[in-house]
Amino acid sequence: MKKKIISLALTAALALSSVLSLTSCGEKASGSSDDADNKAASITIAIPNDATNGGRALLLLESLGYIEVKDSAGITATVLDIEENPKNIEFKEVEAAQIPNVLPDVDYAVINTNYALEANLSPAKDALALEGAQSPYVNVLVVKEGNEKTDKIKALAAALESQKVVDFINSKYQNEVVPTVANPTNGFDDSVDYDSLKGQTITVAATPVPHAEILAVVKDILAEKEITLDVKEFTDYVQPNNVVESGEIDANYFQHTPYLDNFNEENKTHLVVVSSIHVEPIGLYGGKQPTLDALK
Repeated sequence: MKKKIISLALTAALALSSVLSLTSCGEKASGSSDDADNKAASITIAIPNDATNGGRALLLLESLGYIEVKDSAGITATVLDIEENPKNIEFKEVEAAQIPNVLPDVDYAVINTNYALEANLSPAKDALALEGAQSPYVNVLVVKEGNEKTDKIKALAAALESQKVVDFINSKYQNEVVPTVANPTNGFDDSVDYDSLKGQTITVAATPVPHAEILAVVKDILAEKEITLDVKEFTDYVQPNNVVESGEIDANYFQHTPYLDNFNEENKTHLVVVSSIHVEPIGLYGGKQPTLDALK
């Protein structure tokens, strides 16, 4: 009789263990809860991982009402400066050039216009939201300090500030890239001794789109004075500054002023702005989410 009671007790214990196992691995027992399941899934947004473009992306999202950033953070705001995140956004910080590649894996991404254009994304047609055209992030021609007054650089700047370049930008990019040259030139600077530059080469580091495309127009202008423009294409935001700092290349044209200021501060470089050429409004693009409905 005693053995029978022990056997029944073991059977009951095994049955209870089986039920508990099923409950933990499969369906929950009635009345149970799981915080992970009840919590709404995060919305994922990829943003650039460098200080100025990451901050620029956060400020765009703040302007759209999706987050609130500390006032003190300024243009170099990071995800640590977010005070309010009511949409439960999860931020994926990615190297700027790679963001178009991760777009299918996130809900949304904030992409710099040059990289969007390279990925065949149209800011005007594909972006779900765009920064205003009055953006302070103006793309500039940059040289090492001390070289800005040389004939080479003055000739390059005059060609880049020409009406031909302004017309090309307006025609080619249809407001996806906005020229900021206040008083376009005829392509030449009267103070430059162009005869002394005949047969010489000016080297410029640039990203492929739109900068190298714009410099193709500049190349034709300088060729009228028998000056060769050699455009060296880069796909990142670091090497174009390093090669100008080292003196390997005369100038670069790829970045906006806030990025340059931050780069100089962090790397102790001596790069200066020669001319302000255009703005590329940064945009919010849909990945897994084709519309902004998930953020409403």
